[in-house]
Amino acid sequence: MNILILGGTGFVGRAICSKLVAGGHSITVPTRKRDNARALFPLPSVTVEEADCADLATLSRLAQGKDAVINLVGILNGNFERMHVTLTATILAACKAAGVTRYLHMSALGASAEGPSDYQKSKAKAETLVRASGLDFTIFAPSVIFGRGDSFLNKFAQMVSFLPPFMPMVLPGASARFQPVSVDDVARAFVAAINNESTYGLRYELVGPTVYTLKELVAYVMTLAHDKHVIIGLPGFVTSMLAGILQFVPTKPLTPDNVKSMSVDNVSAAPFPAFAGIATALEDVAPTYLGRAAIVDEFALARERAGH
Repeated sequence: MNILILGGTGFVGRAICSKLVAGGHSITVPTRKRDNARALFPLPSVTVEEADCADLATLSRLAQGKDAVINLVGILNGNFERMHVTLTATILAACKAAGVTRYLHMSALGASAEGPSDYQKSKAKAETLVRASGLDFTIFAPSVIFGRGDSFLNKFAQMVSFLPPFMPMVLPGASARFQPVSVDDVARAFVAAINNESTYGLRYELVGPTVYTLKELVAYVMTLAHDKHVIIGLPGFVTSMLAGILQFVPTKPLTPDNVKSMSVDNVSAAPFPAFAGIATALEDVAPTYLGRAAIVDEFALARERAGH
């Protein structure tokens, strides 16, 4: 198949591209800056094109001759209406203009018109547009996604590494509940669904096998690093106050909208889709890229690549 992927340079996008290439598919990935797609350059059947993905005429041109379009675009901070809703509407219009009927959409677990956060509401609005599009769509709604290069567990590992000795780890949203899913599992679900007509018109919640509080996840990251700092969970009102300050930091590590999202459990009782295999346990993957064991693995991988 010939596939157009929006958001293909991101964490999940790179994993999906790799699996699609292995399956013999051809992929076009538009991006504002070609350098953003450097990780995709070694993949033989991926074409990277600098383009304005918000422009309907440009997207319609890129969609011409494609068998499917995948939309992975998502942000945790910023203009949710523009990136989740308006862009989705533009992509759907481009599909129709180019005669593409197959469309796969990345949403989020917890997306709801009644959700407490603008993030959740915008994701729900986008889903509504997809359902009304008339296309052969499939929607995936994952919980937080982990894997080598993630911005979730790695962020906490970095925070822990910067803690001075004997200083406690002060953790906002410590009681928030998540059901993390492997990036490899998410990518496998997208790839397995692309030609599977039984997935048309359906929404799948993608979660791992285990529910954790944020405090439990951070404690596990500490265990992998053999770290013995104490974790102190902040009360809700303190977390909200802290978010009100941190939203003005350039990297926006925590915003009031993030806190609102965390007020709702990010979990699901839905089984992992049978067509995509079995969900991977976090404990089977995280040690390969976090903590002391991961350092050894990296050295072993480097020696293997060097032929030693």
